[in-house]
Amino acid sequence: MASSPSTDAQDGERVPADRAKDAAMAIPRGVAQVDFQPSVWTGLIFIIALFVGGWQFGAFALLGVVTATATAYLMGVDRNRVLMGLEGFNGTLIGVALVLYLGPTWSTAALVVGGAVAGSVLTAAMNAVLTPYNLPTFTAPFCVVALVMVIGAPSYHRLWEDHANTLPPSATDPGTTMTWTYFWHGFFNGIGQVFFQDVWYVGLIFLIGLAVSSRLVAAAAAASSLIGLFTGWWMGAQAADIGAGLYGYNAVLTGIALTGTFLALSPAGVVYAVIGAATAAGLTAGLTNLFSVVGGHTLTWPFVLVTWVFLAAVPVFTRIRRAA
Repeated sequence: MASSPSTDAQDGERVPADRAKDAAMAIPRGVAQVDFQPSVWTGLIFIIALFVGGWQFGAFALLGVVTATATAYLMGVDRNRVLMGLEGFNGTLIGVALVLYLGPTWSTAALVVGGAVAGSVLTAAMNAVLTPYNLPTFTAPFCVVALVMVIGAPSYHRLWEDHANTLPPSATDPGTTMTWTYFWHGFFNGIGQVFFQDVWYVGLIFLIGLAVSSRLVAAAAAASSLIGLFTGWWMGAQAADIGAGLYGYNAVLTGIALTGTFLALSPAGVVYAVIGAATAAGLTAGLTNLFSVVGGHTLTWPFVLVTWVFLAAVPVFTRIRRAA
């Protein structure tokens, strides 16, 4: 049965509007997917948190996520992946990391655009390699792009002349004596440092954003931040670094990934996630020392490596199951 011309016209008007809305929603989802969340509201809260941390973090995160999302769309990546933000989160982190390390300049902006495009290509390549093993790329494309750019940047005067001092807090405040301030700041900063933010109330905003998406995820993030904090303290890490959340954020990402996100929720699974979060925190110092030649930029490598290993081991453990 043929439809009337008026109906066809209405459908024609509605489809472009729907597409525009979908495209707009993919941007905050791309920011939220840094923490594996598909919620638009969580993404908007995360964007607010970044701007609270500093205008440059919010602006360059948006530049990165928009570039990465547009690149994936133009290259013909599966539309559902693009709309769910799965092609935007690495671009988000590339934007935040590069503006942190290199400063808010036009040269950095150009690098963020180029890095986000490269990150999209690398995401596709890694997906092709890892999908047969049922392993996600996680933030590995971001880690590779950011590390390569930070290694090369000192050779380029226009890139390096305004670079920020990114030494760890312990460089100016050494010591291993924990205080209550270090403790509670470290708890919130462990969540904020996922986005390279070391101001406690910014971490609190991120935690609120997670709770809007899922109370379970928020609880997993909070518990994992504490696990990272206590792991660093137990091993004798510098108190200022613990207070800055440097031992918490990789634990947070690992804990969220292994608690009901990529693994089915179960008592054994929770124990597995706790072990994974502690392992990621413990690996942080080792990778920081390994990367000391390039400024000790650990990025999210501990989370990526530990979570890959823990997911790859699942088929051997009968009490642990992948999420449906």
